[in-house]
Amino acid sequence: MKESFVVAQISDSHLFSDIEQCHHEVNVYQNLLIVLHELAENSAIDCIVFTGDLTQDHTEGSYQRFCQAVAVSELKVPIYYLAGNHDEPELMNKQLSEAPFSNQRVIESEHWQIILVNSKTATPKGKVNQQELTWLQEVINPQKSQLLMMHHHPVNVGYYIDQCHLQDKPSFWQVINKNYSIQMIACGHVHRAMSIFPSEPGSQNELVSDDFVQSVPLYTCPATSIEFDHTAESIKVTSQGPGYRLWFLEPGKSFVTEVVFVQQ
Repeated sequence: MKESFVVAQISDSHLFSDIEQCHHEVNVYQNLLIVLHELAENSAIDCIVFTGDLTQDHTEGSYQRFCQAVAVSELKVPIYYLAGNHDEPELMNKQLSEAPFSNQRVIESEHWQIILVNSKTATPKGKVNQQELTWLQEVINPQKSQLLMMHHHPVNVGYYIDQCHLQDKPSFWQVINKNYSIQMIACGHVHRAMSIFPSEPGSQNELVSDDFVQSVPLYTCPATSIEFDHTAESIKVTSQGPGYRLWFLEPGKSFVTEVVFVQQ
């Protein structure tokens, strides 16, 4: 009997309307196709969540290419999505309007809620505004555990992508910290797979500041497009291929997460 609810997280495809156009010399459409084909072959997956930055050129054609890639891969499970800082929400909602896509932002399993939190603003930086924070508190079911998924990273990760971080972190973490059923947060945006854990009491962890305390772990998702070099001072790409993150949500509060990089 299958007890886990399995979520595949993909992020940051950065597509163009032209499927041959490259981003930092990488064919991002082909990378996305490779990932989607692998996910389509995994019968354990219950749903897919895309955590933003679908487009690079901001065209309607880039959203159509995403739909094309999904159709070619013959994915059957529901695909939920969030807008990233590069995205055009109106175009996104227009093109991702039919099955298997869904704009539903609360995914329910027997023991878990997966809640998609909007952090998009008019700038590359993110913010979870007061209306969104109020909505979040209203939809949380304290009888279940929650996995929150968003685009922007709510704690700094230590390299240049922090210039486009989540603004007003104290307001965000104030809500997170008082909702004890939230178990973890997953995000895209940083183009790397990272795990950032809460500070131990009394430690000098840099993620504890005078303004907020990180109370739950943050897990970032590798991009289907390109991986950023976290040792560089500005955008530089590594040779790492496309990847995704799997979530195995168990009864109660238990979960397992796994990062998968696809062989090209």
